[in-house]
Amino acid sequence: MSANVTIVGAGISGLCCALRLQQAGVNCTIYEASDGVGGRMRTDEVDGFLLDRGFQVLLTSYPEAQQVLDFAALQLQGFQPGALVRSGGRFHELTDPWRRPWGAIRSLFSPIGTTADKLRVGRFRSQVMQGTVVDQFARPETSTLDALKTAGFSEPMIDRFFRPFLGGIFLDADLATSSRMLYFVFRMFSSGTASLPAAGMQAIPQQIADQLHPGAVQLNSPVATVEPTKIRLVSGQEIETQAVVVASEGPSAAKLLDLPAPELSQGVTCLYFTAAKPPIDRPILMLNGEGRGPINNLCVPTAVAPSYGDAGQSLVSVTVLGNPTDAQQLEAEVLGQLRDWFGTQVDSWRHLKTYSIPYALPSQPSGALEKPQRAVRCRPGLYVCGDHRDNASIQGAMTSGRRAAEAVLQDLA
Repeated sequence: MSANVTIVGAGISGLCCALRLQQAGVNCTIYEASDGVGGRMRTDEVDGFLLDRGFQVLLTSYPEAQQVLDFAALQLQGFQPGALVRSGGRFHELTDPWRRPWGAIRSLFSPIGTTADKLRVGRFRSQVMQGTVVDQFARPETSTLDALKTAGFSEPMIDRFFRPFLGGIFLDADLATSSRMLYFVFRMFSSGTASLPAAGMQAIPQQIADQLHPGAVQLNSPVATVEPTKIRLVSGQEIETQAVVVASEGPSAAKLLDLPAPELSQGVTCLYFTAAKPPIDRPILMLNGEGRGPINNLCVPTAVAPSYGDAGQSLVSVTVLGNPTDAQQLEAEVLGQLRDWFGTQVDSWRHLKTYSIPYALPSQPSGALEKPQRAVRCRPGLYVCGDHRDNASIQGAMTSGRRAAEAVLQDLA
C-alpha cells in the first residue's frame, strides 16, 4: 500500500502504531517533541546508575507485549512474586503460593490479613483467571475498593496490603480506580512476571523504534497544530500527509485535537538513592502497610537487574504517591521514614535524583471503563491513540497504537 501517515508522539502507543503501519507497507514518520523515544517510559543514566523516570515494570503476561517485543533481547530480570509488607514495626512476607509454595507457609502465619483473607486471595485469583483478558473488562464495574470489600477481604488486609500494592500500580491510594483494572491487573500479576529490562525501561520503546525504517522518528520536533492532511511544527514547517495520528498523552492530545480535556490524572514522585549496603538484597517489592509517612513502596532495582548500577553500590527506588511541592521537605521526610525502617545505615545513603511526574497515568475511576476501548478515529484522516483510549497500562498503550493503525489502514484501503 502506497501511502504516507504522520504520527505525533514517539511514546509506546505511537511507536506501536508506526510498527503496525510499516508492517502493512505504509510509510510513516513520527514527530517527537523531546530528545528521545518512550514518552513516559524513559531511562536516564546518572553517575553510572540507570534511573527510570518513575518506578515501572513490564508484566510478561501482557498479550500485546508478547506479540510485539523480543523478551530475550530485552534480557528481562524478574521480581520475586509477592511483597514484603511493613506493619507493626517490621516487615512481613506475602508470597504467591502458586509459584512459591514454600514461601506460602510463612505467608499463612503473617499478620497481614487473616487466614480467611489468604484463602480469599486464591478464590479471587481463580475468578480473574477464568475467560479471556477481554472478559475482565466486561465484568460489572465499581471501584477497586468496593470490589475488594465485596470479595470479602477484611479492612486490615485491604489497608495493609491491597492499598499500598494496588495504590502503587494505579497511583491511587483511595482505590477509586475502576474494578475492571483490578481484575485485569490481578490476572496479569497472577500469570506473568514483573520485570525490568537490563538496560532500563526505555529499552522497551527503543526496541520498537529500532524496527522502524531509518529516519522514521524525528526527535526535537514539537507539533503546534494538526489537521486531517497536514501538521505544522512549532518551527513553522508545514508537512502534508494522508492521515495524522495523535499519539501524545491525554492532555496534549486533547489540546491538539480540540477535545474536552481529561478531568483528572494520577501523579507520582520517585526518589533514587545510592547505598553501599542495600536495605534488602532480594528482588522483591516492599510496601508501606502502616499508612504513615510519605513512602508507598520501594525496591532495590540493582537487586533485580544488577546492570542498573555499578558493582560497588546499590540503587534504591522510593515511590511517593502524588506530587508534594516542597522537594527538600519531601526528601527529609522520606529519609526519616527510611531511617525508621532500616536504621542508621540510611545516613550514608546519597540522594541521586527526584522525579516529580504530575501526569503519570490517566485517572480511570469507576465508570471510566464503561467502554473499555474508546474511539481512535476522530474523523476521516485524523486519529488518536494512547493509554487514555484503552486502559492505563503498557498493555493499554500498545493495544491503542495498534487499533489506531488498523483504523488508518481501513480508511486508506
